[in-house]
Amino acid sequence: MKSPGSCLNSFAKSGLTAALLILPGLVSAQEAFKEFPDLFTVPYSYVAKHVKQPPVIDGDVEDAVWQQAQWTQDFQDIEGRLKPAPPLQTNVKMLWDDNYLYVAARIKDPHVWATLTHHDDIIYLDNDFELFIDPNNSTHKYFEIEVNALNTIFDLFLTKPYRNGGAAVTGWDTHGLRSAVKVQGTLNNPSDTDKGWTVEMAIPFKAIAGGFNRAKIKDGTLWRINFSRVEYDTKVQNGKYVKLQDNNGKDLPEHNWVWSNQGLINMHYPERWGYLLFTERDDAKFEMPYSEEQKKHLWLVYYKQKQWFKDHHEYLSSLKDLGIENKVTVSGNANELKLEATPHQFIAYITDTKTNATYSIDQDGLVQQLINP
Repeated sequence: MKSPGSCLNSFAKSGLTAALLILPGLVSAQEAFKEFPDLFTVPYSYVAKHVKQPPVIDGDVEDAVWQQAQWTQDFQDIEGRLKPAPPLQTNVKMLWDDNYLYVAARIKDPHVWATLTHHDDIIYLDNDFELFIDPNNSTHKYFEIEVNALNTIFDLFLTKPYRNGGAAVTGWDTHGLRSAVKVQGTLNNPSDTDKGWTVEMAIPFKAIAGGFNRAKIKDGTLWRINFSRVEYDTKVQNGKYVKLQDNNGKDLPEHNWVWSNQGLINMHYPERWGYLLFTERDDAKFEMPYSEEQKKHLWLVYYKQKQWFKDHHEYLSSLKDLGIENKVTVSGNANELKLEATPHQFIAYITDTKTNATYSIDQDGLVQQLINP
């Protein structure tokens, strides 16, 4: 998690250009996507296996149960190709049973330290490990859990992203969460060199898939998920780790290393998170759903509208003015885009012309599937 202020100015860092100061001409969808190359890279995916015997949550990520799961790719910089690969390795693996999502993290670090000890302290002020879960793939009503090497938890619920005026509900707790940390070395001891630290979590489905219509996790369920590691540059002073500061005495910015890159310095773009596929089959493989290919066109409308609004303080009322064709081909299928807008609101739709499968997005980035007749 980053503060709302740091998130609000991140849109300017996302590669969005000011080219829309002049009304653009119509271009092909592929050409339009190239305007935002770092926001349309393909997110990573992970296939989590169902287990009958859960792992023991003790911080040991090498026990027999975890051998059934594969480690993710090494974490990368949050901006992806725009920054060098991190010098320290981080990986995650996941499993599930009927009641819990199990997460294991392996965090290489020669200097393991942590200071915060109270639940719901702002844990990202320490080096930490974070996970973000959007069970509904709507970019709204999602969850964040942070942990440091002392196993101190900060968990929160987001009504919607900060960019859309969302609120962080820090009073929300992941009821039933079990977590454990194991340090491969000595915590807060600068006199030696550590190997790193490991984290295990058992996250109850009932805590993050609530409501009267509680979702049942089953073979084929798909979530959006991402993981982040916050790492500060430090020095040793009076036998303790101290963050490096600039000439004005302000802490230097943290490093943000993630599993699936965001394309900008902001974890609160849920549409950029990776995909988590729950399976009960040994041979299951992730395939990008057709609906996700449809939604890419909605996000193109959203990013263009937000850039125009930033420059002109109003939304455009037609796709043509945005430079977007209303008829597009998605995975070989004919689709139609529609836009309804006032100066301060908009909603865009994409519909498969054969099946009538329709998705929408609004000015708050809420993505929904419409029920078709």
